[in-house]
Amino acid sequence: MKRQTKLHRTIGILTAGGDCPGLNAAIRAVAKSAMHYDITVVGFLDGFRGLVENRFVTLDDRMVSGILTVGGTILGSSRDKPHKMDMGGTVMDMTKVAIANARRMHLDCLVCLGGNGTMKNASRLIQQNGLNVITLPKTIDNDVAMTDTCFGFDTAKSIATEAIDRLHTTATSHHRIIALELMGHSAGWLALGAGIAGGADVILIPEIPYDIRTIAEFLRIRRQSGKRFSIIAVAEGATAVGGKGEDGGGASGGKKAGRKKAERSEEAERPGTEAHQEPLMIQEPMVNRIVRELQLLTGVEARMTQLGHVQRGGTPTATDRLLCTRLGAMAGELIAARHYNVMVGVKGDTCVPVPLAKVAGIVRTVPAEHPWIQAARMVGTCMGDRL
Repeated sequence: MKRQTKLHRTIGILTAGGDCPGLNAAIRAVAKSAMHYDITVVGFLDGFRGLVENRFVTLDDRMVSGILTVGGTILGSSRDKPHKMDMGGTVMDMTKVAIANARRMHLDCLVCLGGNGTMKNASRLIQQNGLNVITLPKTIDNDVAMTDTCFGFDTAKSIATEAIDRLHTTATSHHRIIALELMGHSAGWLALGAGIAGGADVILIPEIPYDIRTIAEFLRIRRQSGKRFSIIAVAEGATAVGGKGEDGGGASGGKKAGRKKAERSEEAERPGTEAHQEPLMIQEPMVNRIVRELQLLTGVEARMTQLGHVQRGGTPTATDRLLCTRLGAMAGELIAARHYNVMVGVKGDTCVPVPLAKVAGIVRTVPAEHPWIQAARMVGTCMGDRL
């Protein structure tokens, strides 16, 4: 890359963590907004690993045209962390290398699109006296702090809602109980939103520990009233009262254990790491245990469905495309004004800069008195804790 004059400005952009609907729309918005101010944009390939390995492409107007509706990310993504990166079988701290590469390219700012993990990794780069950073909140779990919503959430919620709609057909035809497991280890936004929109009869989220016997009693009452089927929306991090969630922990410990388990799983994906060489215990999906216990307690045939990565793919909804464009445009304005080290969050109808220090390391869970929970209870939805 040619050395830039002092007056010329260059920014980098990367997508990190799991893929998510709207990533390309956000890349497009950031790039086009920066170009509006005559700022050169380079895209690092495969998340933070591309920054460490100095792999990048120059993003011009032609390259970002036509990607608004395309799922995934044209830059590729990974869960690699600069401070803990597998380099040929050895886990190393590559933070200084990442910073040195950015300085060599004379980057004014690095724009990171990602969820909670990306927020923490970006914050570490700032703390190392390294880079100017701006982040955009991306996750279908909708659990990034200091923003009303994250891009990708609306699309995932729509996909999950459609799945619930379709399950109603089979549940009604065969008079069954059907449980649908949705993503959400520590926060239940997706299961709650899709469950309400899809008319699920029971919604189980990590924030409200469930009692399996309470759920069984609720389902028996439904059946006695002539309703011969039931749909249950289950967040993968849902936990029983004083009992077991997916990871076998208690009501509060289970969520922490779930995060640790996820971290171990990410490490295990990387060959050469210590975690990779340890035998991993295969856990029974929590939703399997729920349907088995409910079938025993109610005597009604029960089935389960795991939507899995289907929730993270495909074309973003109009709502997410609009959100990504607004977030990216605000990022461009902040870069032009040299307003760095913030996340572009959503507050009401506006996009606002939030100090990244107030975001990194914090998971936004569903408050106990959130209006969505209150609405669900008012229409007779069982949240697993009481009839």
